[in-house]
Amino acid sequence: MFMCCFTMARCSNLKECDTIRSTFQNPVWDGADPWMVKQGSDYVYCFSSNNGIAVSRSKLMTKKGEIRETWRAPETGWNRSCVWAPEIHFMDGHWYIYYAAGESGPPFIHQRTGVLRSKTDDVFSDYEEMGMLYTGDNPEDKESNIWAIDMTVFAYNNKLYAIWSGWLEQEDTDATQQHLFIQEMLDPCTLKGKRVLLSSPVESWETGGPLDLNEGPQVLKNGNQLFIIYSCRESWLKEYRQGMLQLRNPDADLLDPESWTKKGPVFQGSSSVYGVGHCSFVKSPDNNEDWVVYHSKKSTTPGWERNVRMQPFSWNKDGTPNFGIPVSAGKEINRPSGEIEVELKQNENE
Repeated sequence: MFMCCFTMARCSNLKECDTIRSTFQNPVWDGADPWMVKQGSDYVYCFSSNNGIAVSRSKLMTKKGEIRETWRAPETGWNRSCVWAPEIHFMDGHWYIYYAAGESGPPFIHQRTGVLRSKTDDVFSDYEEMGMLYTGDNPEDKESNIWAIDMTVFAYNNKLYAIWSGWLEQEDTDATQQHLFIQEMLDPCTLKGKRVLLSSPVESWETGGPLDLNEGPQVLKNGNQLFIIYSCRESWLKEYRQGMLQLRNPDADLLDPESWTKKGPVFQGSSSVYGVGHCSFVKSPDNNEDWVVYHSKKSTTPGWERNVRMQPFSWNKDGTPNFGIPVSAGKEINRPSGEIEVELKQNENE
């Protein structure tokens, strides 16, 4: 399916039009735990690669742009192995990358969360290690740190917060139930106060397998409504799915678990798409559409072979997100609104 006539009229020639498609198909690329953020007119995509972290910058949602390695795990230390699920955030003139890593694995019992900071406001600048974040119950005793992955950060009512997936206590087996914790931040590199247990896998739709998990929390805002979309069930199984926490009212205390209501599943697999999980959310190039970027399993076989997908979503009358049904592989999806015009402009400037 190629460009429609009204777009062709903007092409410099018909040959150019024939090379730009108006649709795309899922999956868009291999990978897992996709984190994409829109900064100005750029789409920044952050991912783990070769025991390090890489970043792509593109004007297009559906196509990666230039890719650079921003950080590689050191040969020694707490973060020398198992680099998982990095996220990149722009705050106070710097880019911050939050990631999980450990000193060894499997078993994956050493995972902790670290943060990197760019030296300039350029996402491709050099990054410096800012250290491990303390995610335990006794901030005065840094040696008592507790397992933590999938950290995300966000600002709300002039305060900065972190949410992550962690254990109640440090264990000697990675077959340990995971929960969601929230904590205020003093600054992008420092947690403030003590962690608060926000969500545990207790509902029928987030339990029932060999290991119940709450992980991959992501923040979604709609006007004055605040949501946390998170992954539950087992990441290696086709039953992996998405749940939702909703703040009861805009003035509620985010650090009070009673301020949140739980609902789910809000996004799950189908007969042809398996293990839908770990989302991020972006606006289309013209800011008229909302899109969810997520991963799914390549087959029903237990394991972590996954790829990345994206599709638009809508909003229900009550302001909650409606993610619909995951689009099957090979089915044509209209490209994000405004993306074709961006690509045409890119081609004109080349």
